[in-house]
Amino acid sequence: MKAIVFEKTGDPSVLKYVETPKPELALGMALLKVNAAGINFADTFFIRGEYMIKPRLPDTPGMEAAGVIEAVAPDVKDLKVGMRVTSITLKAYAEYCLIRPSQAIPLPDFVSFEEGAAFPIQVLTAWHVLHTGHKTGPGQTVVVHSAAGGVGIVAVQIAKAAGARVIGTVSSDSKNALVSQYGADEVINYESSDFAAETMRLTGGRGADLILDAIGKPTFEPGLKCLAPFGHLLLYGRAGGPPDPLNVFRLFEKSTKVSCFALPVVFGMPDLMREGIEKSFQLMRDGKLKLVIGKVFPLAQAAEALRLLQSRQSVGKLVLVP
Repeated sequence: MKAIVFEKTGDPSVLKYVETPKPELALGMALLKVNAAGINFADTFFIRGEYMIKPRLPDTPGMEAAGVIEAVAPDVKDLKVGMRVTSITLKAYAEYCLIRPSQAIPLPDFVSFEEGAAFPIQVLTAWHVLHTGHKTGPGQTVVVHSAAGGVGIVAVQIAKAAGARVIGTVSSDSKNALVSQYGADEVINYESSDFAAETMRLTGGRGADLILDAIGKPTFEPGLKCLAPFGHLLLYGRAGGPPDPLNVFRLFEKSTKVSCFALPVVFGMPDLMREGIEKSFQLMRDGKLKLVIGKVFPLAQAAEALRLLQSRQSVGKLVLVP
């Protein structure tokens, strides 16, 4: 089979498109024929050797895959050959990969493979930061950083469906129209404007009830300044680098709080995982959530796709197709 492989850690230039053996089916696993693989910012950390899961060189990146199950181990009961599924997994930048039943999500007929590859990480992260990490509802003001990105554009829509007022931030004015199209009430360019000052202005000096921050260092400190009383800054990524250490006594001023979210924590909580999946698919059925596929690349162009992601010029979800 064809796959993307790297033999040393580094930037996307270390990736190679090569012929490799098809994964051998193991107990407790299913073999997935990959129709589409999702691209995530975490993939860039993985190929640099800086992610929580370390590569075992030579290794293959990729944490999301959608496709058709080709084979199942004898002890696997919940998955069947021919099922359309998407899954959080490893080594997804390939024509085939192995998946665990506990992380496989059957795809409804109305969800394409490209949308399926965009679903597990971005949609479930967005749903859980809004409804598990926080209790988002009517009357709240939610600031969504990187609102044109994969998780961001989903979070804008889920927050709006919950009745919140949404302020999206973007890195370029060229993304304003897209973020407004998908429900943001206001859009701020955080590169050309002081988003904290703008948030305070737009909220009449009150501030935001929730700030969703996957950027980290550039946005964390300003975010603390524009929280409302009892406001919540939720950090779920570090695309711009880890924030400086926090002096928690600063939170006393307005009784604010800071928390972090990592989707793998939800994996060990099946009922919570199921709730996020079912309610997200229902939002899609109801027309309240649309998955935005920014660009589809051939698998051989994985390095180019990751460079586009790192450039911050992309919108929506980037997807690879073998």
